[in-house]
Amino acid sequence: MSDSYQLRLNKLSTAAFGGILTRLRRGIEKEGLRVTSLARVAPTGHPAALGAALTHPCITTDYSEAQLEFITPVAQRVREGLDSLDQLHRVVASQMGEEYLWPSSMPCPMQTDDEIPIARYGASNEGRWKQVYREGLRQRYGARMQSISGIHYNFSLPDGFWPLAGQLWPHQGCSATLRTERYFGLLRNLRRHAWLLCYLFGASPVMDRSFVSSTHRLRSMGKHTLGLPFATSLRLSGLGYQSRTQQALNISLDGLQPYRQGLIEAMTRTHPDYEAMGVRVGREYRQLSSGILQLDNELYSDARPKCVPPSGEPVIQALNRQGVEYIELRLLDINPFLPLGIDEPQIRFLDAWLMYCLLSDSPPLSEWELQELAENRNRVLLEGRNPDLCLTMNGQRMPFQVAARQLLERVYASATLLDRAQMHQSAGACVATEHRRAVNAQLAKVHDSTLTPSGMIMARVEEGQEFAEMMLQQAIDHRRYFCSRPLSAVAMAGFDQMAERSRRRQAQLERNDAVDFDAFMAARLSAFG
Repeated sequence: MSDSYQLRLNKLSTAAFGGILTRLRRGIEKEGLRVTSLARVAPTGHPAALGAALTHPCITTDYSEAQLEFITPVAQRVREGLDSLDQLHRVVASQMGEEYLWPSSMPCPMQTDDEIPIARYGASNEGRWKQVYREGLRQRYGARMQSISGIHYNFSLPDGFWPLAGQLWPHQGCSATLRTERYFGLLRNLRRHAWLLCYLFGASPVMDRSFVSSTHRLRSMGKHTLGLPFATSLRLSGLGYQSRTQQALNISLDGLQPYRQGLIEAMTRTHPDYEAMGVRVGREYRQLSSGILQLDNELYSDARPKCVPPSGEPVIQALNRQGVEYIELRLLDINPFLPLGIDEPQIRFLDAWLMYCLLSDSPPLSEWELQELAENRNRVLLEGRNPDLCLTMNGQRMPFQVAARQLLERVYASATLLDRAQMHQSAGACVATEHRRAVNAQLAKVHDSTLTPSGMIMARVEEGQEFAEMMLQQAIDHRRYFCSRPLSAVAMAGFDQMAERSRRRQAQLERNDAVDFDAFMAARLSAFG
């Protein structure tokens, strides 16, 4: 454990920081396909009772009309965020008819891309923009890849932390500048240590045979199931949510300006394949542009620096003015054995792990280190539960379990800090141990890989269960769980009002469009340089 990390932990243990650390800000975004009782993509449109996907603040769609996305309000208490996510699931379960929410990151069986309808957002310029972007994703990567789902965890320190943070990082400018710089430091360390999350929470060691072409490196795990015996997350591997055209991109995490410059270059530099595809063919748009990226959102990264922009302003533009306000962690698989796909111990661990990434030293990432990290990450994704697995740390081979234990020991120190902050808030009335228990639970997974979500899935596959059958049964069980706990009439009325407001907001957008879509497109794209 470095002296500087320990020094920062010591300073944060003082009374000045105690209350602040109990107000970490969290948000959860969770995707999931709607499926039929035959485990096929639901052919129906977004449920009308849920409101307008374009303008609803909490229930929308991702790539597909059948791919729901839940967005929780920002919460300072872990239980509050999970309760919000639980309520959203209960609302949706009450409006899905005979459909189910697929509980896995890897999609249900499908034969053609045509089974996956692109999400529709109405006739407004904003709605058409979102739909053309998704058409571009389909043209570039195929609809099957876009139907992969995951969980995004949004994390930030409260505003009151940053004016005091100069005590931890002296001589790094005003609090706004320091905030942005330290979030980029967090992102660099997140990339250094992402392999651990892939092992602990990876939940996609297998997939349905229909997902891949005849050329692949997977093994047959059943009549309709393919996978790798020690894999943790095929979703994050080259077989999942990846882009070959983005592999040459190396968007710098050295700071905000290098990061923005890299993104803008990727959006303004044309790719020959996308240029040949055409932006507009006849009267129909195929993509927003022929750039390597249509938008900054198209960058497939483990995490992103984010802020909340004014309506209609691109995040990449708002970042330049507002700085980084939170981090979006994107590499979490959905845990199919949990009704919500995530639970409180996982969030407690993520908070401790992210605090470690924030507080530990974070020098720039060299080319050789990036290569080493990419190789380690890929090894864990494809063979993370192999008892003989070794990683490369600073050029030296190290057994995976040794590397994981060493990292968890450092994370345990930040978990202790967060537990002490909770005790400080309650004036010592209770002994808070939630974060340390969460770290210990992950340590148990390092010693016994059968405790990981990927290990639990593989155990069922080895017993003879097919991927699709297993996931459909989980979907049925989860639906039964949510429907057994209907919302109160008052709470349901609140969601009905939210849905109605979203419909009115979409109609207003459609009425208020002042320019045609071509002009809207040109103006929006000009914001990227």
